[in-house]
Amino acid sequence: MIKFNKYRSSKNLPHVSTASLPDIVFILLFFFMTVTVMKNQNLLVENTLPTATETEKLNKKDRVIEIFVGKPTKSSNANLGDEPRIQMDNKFITVDEVGDYALQALSSMPQHLRSVATVSIKADVGVKMGIIEDLKSELRMVNLLKINYTTYEGATVNNL
Repeated sequence: MIKFNKYRSSKNLPHVSTASLPDIVFILLFFFMTVTVMKNQNLLVENTLPTATETEKLNKKDRVIEIFVGKPTKSSNANLGDEPRIQMDNKFITVDEVGDYALQALSSMPQHLRSVATVSIKADVGVKMGIIEDLKSELRMVNLLKINYTTYEGATVNNL
């Protein structure tokens, strides 16, 4: 039979060692530094993405060239009008400049990713297909043939 002492012992509990706390703090800091993604573009056009039924997720973000198409937002510039504009790298460009900007974005990628680069067109729902066809023909001229349309279902992409 085991007897339990009703009274607590007078011994103090040992202190918790804080020697590993700096290690834990640096591990957490390193974790958040590696998983945080910085937003590299400000959206200058309205971009309500269309919905799709058959979609696939686009895997690698570092091999994607993003092109936004839509009406300019009121905050970006009031005197641009209501015509759809093309945005690449935080600036408005014309259809004729798409090839040059796409090649510039392609040249900034590492060499091993250039052959698998994908152009992601993020067009607003209200954009007419004429501007998209012009955009695609300019991309064909610079031999960027892998094109995806971004849709609304959880940032998924509809493959062509």
